[in-house]
Parts: sequence; C-alpha cells; structure tokens
Amino acid sequence: MEQRLGIDIGRVIIDGTNGPGDTSFFQGDTAAMLRTPAVRGAFAAISRLTRVFDQRVWLVSKCGPRIQQRSLQWLAHHRFFEQTGIPADNVRFCLQRRDKAIHCRELAITHFVDDKPDVHEALDGLVEHRYLFGPQRSRYVAPGVTAARTWAEVESFLLAKVESDL
Repeated sequence: MEQRLGIDIGRVIIDGTNGPGDTSFFQGDTAAMLRTPAVRGAFAAISRLTRVFDQRVWLVSKCGPRIQQRSLQWLAHHRFFEQTGIPADNVRFCLQRRDKAIHCRELAITHFVDDKPDVHEALDGLVEHRYLFGPQRSRYVAPGVTAARTWAEVESFLLAKVESDL
C-alpha cells in the first residue's frame, strides 16, 4: 500500500501557542497575521518527509472561508510549498473536525498529524498511523495514537514506521 501523509495546519504548521482558540493567531490585520511564525522545525521536517512520501502529502484543515483564505495567504507568504515540496494543490479544508475523515478516506491517507484528540478519534479505524502533535492539556493519549510534542519527534516516529512498513 502506498504511504500517504496528512497534516493539519493550525498549531501544527502555523504556531498558535499564543492564542486561546484554534485560529486566534489569525486575528487582527493582515500584517499581524503574516507575522505569525511557523511551528519550530515544521518546514524542515515536512520538507524531508515530503521526499520520503514521494510528494504524497496533503494539508487537511478545519476552518471557515475567512480562515481558509488567511491560511492560504500565510502559506504563500512564507513560501511553504516551495520550501517543503508539497504541491500547492494538496490542500483540503472542511468545516467540522470530524470531516477530516472524509478527506482522509478520499486521499487514502495512511499517516496523519494533528493536535486535536477528537480528530484522531474521528480517524480511528480509517488512518492507521496517527500522531497527536504538540503539548497537550491531558496526558491521556488514545490507543493507536502516538504523542509527538515536536516536529523532530514526529519525523523520527514517521521515519521509523515508514521504514518498517517497506
């Protein structure tokens, strides 16, 4: 089976640690939004993983139309696609977290990185390898989900899994 990677955007690629909500880092004017930094190590790790996954990598994010537009604007401004090698068309949006499962099914995603436990719950039985990203309020990690606090950990876990599946 072909290995395919799905990655959330907010708080996984775009650093949102300073705001209370999922996309609160995109409040304010455009200049402020564009100053929001990337999560430490995200671009470099994703670039290497994109090569490992032979460009079979998609961004799958839950947000409304305004944040969709701002997310794409941020990605373009930071030259995300050029730096990571992910095709710019490999972006999917949905309005509910559970609907990420629809995209993962359509794309045959085998590995998924997201910071929300409820997303991983929705992907249970659909995506074999799930990675709960970043610091979490609870220490509990659902069965079948691997906790990864940093992109270095995500990359290490993913590379070990992909190599063992070859």
